[in-house]
Amino acid sequence: MAKLIYSAKEILQKEFKSKMRGYDPVEVDEFLDNVIKDYETYNKDLLALQEENQRLIAKVDQLTKSQATLSRIQQDVPKNTTVTNFDILKRISNLEKHVFGSKLDNDDEI
Repeated sequence: MAKLIYSAKEILQKEFKSKMRGYDPVEVDEFLDNVIKDYETYNKDLLALQEENQRLIAKVDQLTKSQATLSRIQQDVPKNTTVTNFDILKRISNLEKHVFGSKLDNDDEI
């Protein structure tokens, strides 16, 4: 970042020599007062943007780490874990055959 030549305090304390046909000191002072206000606003905005930039960089780092962790987890999970309604019905049917089938076999023997 470029180094600033004048601070707001230096601008405020600057004294100009007056000459016979010089500028109106009141007008110069009013102008410099406005320059100081703009300068201070600029510095506040710059600091706020630098803080936001640091916060966003930290957030990007955090999300990158999270994405890397998720990628590793997804590689460990088998791809064929999708269960459809058909698979669920097939499992239920097999369980019913196992549970109720043995009861039916027992009832036939009585």
